[in-house]
Amino acid sequence: MNYPLLFSEGKIGKVTIRNRIVMPPMEVGMSNFDGTPSEQLIAYYEERARNGLGLLITGIARVNELHGAALPRQLAMSHDRHIEPYGRMVERVHAHGTKVFCQLHHPGRQNMGIMIGIWRLNALLGRFWPGYWNLFIKLGSILAPLAPKMGQLGLTLPVVGPSAVMCTHENQRTRALKHFEIKRLERDFIAAAKRVHLSGADGVELHAAHGYLIQQFLSPHTNRRTDEYGGSLENRMRFLLNIIRGIRTECGPDFPIMVRLSVDEYYRCIGLSGQGLELDEGVEIARRLEQAGIDAIDVSSGNYETMNYWLEPISYEPGWRKNLAQAVKTAVSIPVLAANLIRSASQAEAQLADGIQDFVCLGRPFLADPAWADKVRQGAEGDIKRCISCLWCFESLIANGMKCEPLACAVNPRLGREQETSTPLKDGEGRVVVVIGAGPAGLSAAEVLGLRGFKPIVLEKNAEVGGQLQLANKPPKKEKINWCFTDLLNAARKNGAEIRFNTTATREIVQALNPYAVIVATGGVAIRPRIEGVDLPHVATCTEILNGSVKVSGKRVAVIGAGLTGLETAEKLAEDGNQILVVEMLDKVGQDALPQSVDDVMSRLKAYNPTIITGHKLVEIRPGSIALEHVKTKGRIERQADQVVLAVGVKCNDALAQELMHYFPKLAIIGDAYEVGRIAHAIRDGFDTAWDLE
Repeated sequence: MNYPLLFSEGKIGKVTIRNRIVMPPMEVGMSNFDGTPSEQLIAYYEERARNGLGLLITGIARVNELHGAALPRQLAMSHDRHIEPYGRMVERVHAHGTKVFCQLHHPGRQNMGIMIGIWRLNALLGRFWPGYWNLFIKLGSILAPLAPKMGQLGLTLPVVGPSAVMCTHENQRTRALKHFEIKRLERDFIAAAKRVHLSGADGVELHAAHGYLIQQFLSPHTNRRTDEYGGSLENRMRFLLNIIRGIRTECGPDFPIMVRLSVDEYYRCIGLSGQGLELDEGVEIARRLEQAGIDAIDVSSGNYETMNYWLEPISYEPGWRKNLAQAVKTAVSIPVLAANLIRSASQAEAQLADGIQDFVCLGRPFLADPAWADKVRQGAEGDIKRCISCLWCFESLIANGMKCEPLACAVNPRLGREQETSTPLKDGEGRVVVVIGAGPAGLSAAEVLGLRGFKPIVLEKNAEVGGQLQLANKPPKKEKINWCFTDLLNAARKNGAEIRFNTTATREIVQALNPYAVIVATGGVAIRPRIEGVDLPHVATCTEILNGSVKVSGKRVAVIGAGLTGLETAEKLAEDGNQILVVEMLDKVGQDALPQSVDDVMSRLKAYNPTIITGHKLVEIRPGSIALEHVKTKGRIERQADQVVLAVGVKCNDALAQELMHYFPKLAIIGDAYEVGRIAHAIRDGFDTAWDLE
């Protein structure tokens, strides 16, 4: 076996785990509304278990309904009625040889005010009012975009924490827990752990990471209490240690207790030096937890205010924070688990061999490919669909969670649909389906067509696959994008797709192949708005900059449009030695993008000292300058620019599709050629179109 340590048995307490591969807790929004596991959630977990996963730690389970509910469709261990349903899920996962721990969670100040004080009523109505949850889903779709503002404006009850320190990420009114409420919460956690024990699960994990309630007690930034729960480290640990002692009393010495611990909050990295937990104190907490008798530590970092230091965007190098796990491993003798942005089996094996940790946690990689462990064990690593750290999972959870829909994965269109997409129809019978375009949509379609027994022939006008992704991978630190189209190409070819490069599709070429169906995935093209001077020779689109057809160095460059593509293009231009001006019509840059991704790019772009003008639109391009108009006042300003780069969006490239549809009755338009979207939309569109082809 290539990875003897990775596939060796390990132990947490007295529980033996078949290998060192762990899927850490990730909230996916798939539970039933009453907190019990849904068939959707069980199928999601089972698919990973049957493919060789060693340990599954289920996502955040709430311990009370008053202020502990974080999402409508999360697991719960707040009542005895949750024991049996959770136990049924455990049995089904155990049948595949995978052990199960349950993570217990309370969001504290990182909650939404709209979730406070209403969940008991929701649960009651849901049990006794048929159709209530259908109404709730409709209300959730309406309220989801309004939820943050409702909390900020005081239209909801405040969220709770050790002290009244508001989370600047959520911006919800926050109140300090009263002493009796803390005692009640301790009992809630202990009672929830007892239920986990009774369910037949193998252990429990207490969530003291990522800025949630237990971490809020540990951190001097969020815990400013003056009673026995605040001040010294001993006092700040009291809440957690009381819970641990109570679980030991209720569940006995042999029931494993694990703590997921942020050992460094990284406030210094966002300009707040000296605030919060730092590594030395985090390691001391780990030591004291071992002395308290826990069985393992799951090392992590950060919180919602330092999100990029635990839920990393695409730019971060694999293993960049492995020093945290190593510091804890050196200080304790109990097993250490950690994620450390592990993206390959060789990296996982090396970190085990180097004594950095005892178990490797693969969160997002198991969203991207449920068969990660089995493919590695069989020596088929080339078949793995790799996580590209694009954060679509988190972005979609934010968008979908309050609407009662699950998260999604950009590279895995089956996520959350494991049951209904488990067995494709094998009815292709070798019939030819022509796919025009080898971008993510086209390759995704080709893979599924091959699975179904069709003969997919992909016509690609360029000498390489990737489509728009061959632009997306050009800005600094975007190399992981290559994994996406490389893995799609491998999967398509493995399933019998033929890729014809340097082939510009025409009606005659397609007709000559006598296809059963045609799928057009010709992508999108950059928009060139009708502005005076837009045809001057020093004006280019971001596509021309990123594909290298226009090269710019040592010039004053105005980038028009500060969406994520514009900012990334600006960073590339700055890296190439240009002086950058960024112009954006909206009030701030990156307003329609995930803030984490914007923060990531801006943290590097700012080092080049760009000039950024918001609230203005481009109205004229002149030789050597541009004219801008204020969106509200209509006042005009002029700025110098030797080069203008347009990053104002993409439009569908569907001209060929419009021509072909008159000749081919079975024709589908997918991806950006149909509707401009993200990687996730293109891959899902290709998958669904090929899956549903009749």
